[in-house]
Amino acid sequence: MVFSNIFFIFRFLSLFLVIYYLAPYKYKNGIITIFSLVFYSWGEVKYFPIMILSTVVDFFCSQVIEKHRDSSKIKKASLAVSVVFNLGMLLTFKYTDFFITNINKLTGAGIPLLNLTLPLGISFYTFQTMSYTIDVYRGDTKAENSIINFSAYVTMFPQLIAGPIVKYTDIREKLNTYEGRITLDEINEGIKIFIFGLGKKVLIANNVGALWTDIEALGFANVSTPLAWLGIVAYALQIYFDFSGYSLMAIGLGKMMGFDFPQNFNLPYISKSITEFWRRWHMTLGSWFREYVYIPLGGNRKGLKRQIFNMFVVWFLTGFWHGADWNFMLWGLYYFVFLVIEKTFLLDKLNKSKILSRIYTLLVVLVGWALFYITDLGSLWAFLGKMFTISGGVPATYFFKNYRISILIGILCTTPLTTKFYDKFKDKNRVMIPVLLAIFVLSVAYLVDSTYNPFIYFRF
Repeated sequence: MVFSNIFFIFRFLSLFLVIYYLAPYKYKNGIITIFSLVFYSWGEVKYFPIMILSTVVDFFCSQVIEKHRDSSKIKKASLAVSVVFNLGMLLTFKYTDFFITNINKLTGAGIPLLNLTLPLGISFYTFQTMSYTIDVYRGDTKAENSIINFSAYVTMFPQLIAGPIVKYTDIREKLNTYEGRITLDEINEGIKIFIFGLGKKVLIANNVGALWTDIEALGFANVSTPLAWLGIVAYALQIYFDFSGYSLMAIGLGKMMGFDFPQNFNLPYISKSITEFWRRWHMTLGSWFREYVYIPLGGNRKGLKRQIFNMFVVWFLTGFWHGADWNFMLWGLYYFVFLVIEKTFLLDKLNKSKILSRIYTLLVVLVGWALFYITDLGSLWAFLGKMFTISGGVPATYFFKNYRISILIGILCTTPLTTKFYDKFKDKNRVMIPVLLAIFVLSVAYLVDSTYNPFIYFRF
């Protein structure tokens, strides 16, 4: 089940909100858990036990850590169980066939693939539960004593499948607050945010994404240079509005339920450096790696060489986290190289020119999206060759004519204009209500009429 779906909007969500708002305060977390498990199991029922097991293991590991604060060995052992279990589940389902494939290529062993289906959202909820047990171990928070409350945190459907990555400390207070958790102002704001996120996903991401799908169908080796650039711009817009749209919908749903989820995107395409870009893109993932990998490794406290090594580890793992193919590792290391270059000498120069720095950043990011999407390395080199050498092939004219409005709207909405509009008119109902109604009606009409509504987080 996904948010941009008629069934979810008009049936699942409507039923959940009615029951959630009417239920006595003490039952609300239980209702979150039950509906979230139904949400997760919709089409994925065979992996239902995995989420239950993950919840139970991390709950009891944290309880052991809390009860044995004075025993370093027991604390470390409990933390190790949590980390090994979560990483083991992630590695098993996400990377086993990747490892087998590469072993077979190197040795000719002929080991059969397991062909395991990736459980929905496993990359997100394993990171969330690991952050919880680590925080309990470090004493940053006390262990949650109610397994119902903890289950509500782990399974909470708004952020289950596409983020943002929500730490337990982000919602601990509200999770243990029963009376006064929900206010009418928060519900109102949540509805606004959800509708804007829905519009981002359905009206922009889906429309520009159709262009990228058309180009992929032609074959990357068959496109002309202008069409290659038009295509990668379309994909850059698709992944941004799809991902940020889902994040906004999650944040909006969280507010309707009385929770404040962290911001996940902040206009990344206006960045003047790759360093700035990664402070604006998928902010909760970057924060997770910084807090639980980079800083524990020593961060920038042990000299430049050690800092560069720490950055290498973080960006290799970032690429590895995104998918089980070599192109993802290449993508992560690609950004590592640019970040090191910026840190050592380029960043000061970029700050002197707003225009050139933005052009540089966009070029690096667009090439990065090609590395990210195209898993076959032969096709990847062919596409990059089309981008950077003047080459013939299918012209861009027809595609630009058909998609130019969607592309231009998408580009416009990557600028601060939309956020300025929202900040200015969010409390002026005579403006905001018609805008929200228009976005919602158009989004629903698109979902009813169109068959193109891709879910791009199946890798996670």
